[in-house]
Amino acid sequence: MTEADAALSVVPANTVGWEDLQLVFGTRGPASGCQCQRYKLAPKESFGSFPSEERAFRLRQQTDADHPDSPDTSGLVAYDDGVPVGWCAVEPRPAYVGLVRVIKVPWEGRHEDKADDSVWAITCLLGRAGHRKRGISRRLAAAAVDHARTRGARAVEAYPITTTAVISEELHVGTVPTFEAAGLSIVSRPSKRRVVMRLDF
Repeated sequence: MTEADAALSVVPANTVGWEDLQLVFGTRGPASGCQCQRYKLAPKESFGSFPSEERAFRLRQQTDADHPDSPDTSGLVAYDDGVPVGWCAVEPRPAYVGLVRVIKVPWEGRHEDKADDSVWAITCLLGRAGHRKRGISRRLAAAAVDHARTRGARAVEAYPITTTAVISEELHVGTVPTFEAAGLSIVSRPSKRRVVMRLDF
């Protein structure tokens, strides 16, 4: 392990301060606007139907940030020598209602029980601006696998892109090498640019 690796740590989002989490998301760009709500939108909801402040409010409720004594909920936060630098969304797959109701990714070509909460999903890997390309996503992916396993998951999935020649918000789903390093393997290819990767425990 390098000195840089040793400085990285990952903790459940409920154990961190809300201000730290918002430092990761930033104040500009796709992440600050999304607030990791892409797969949390209810039917008939859209980003245009409620302001970014509402998205942030929902994320705060989902993560239970600032409440270290509560049962940990969605997400992990990475720190580099005490500085918040990354976010990972990981929960039982049915918690992502938008993911459950889509047609192609991740369901095409597979026969899965969409209500099976023993399968967990990693839907977002986000490195803070100014701290990227330092192995944060790989550390978060590995931590997410352990997080799911220790909480009783029988499998964990991710839905990365197969090319980096895409708009920045798509990169938040991660890349194939990142998840391969965490032990996941490709199980299906529902679209030209997206794959389903999985690790069964």
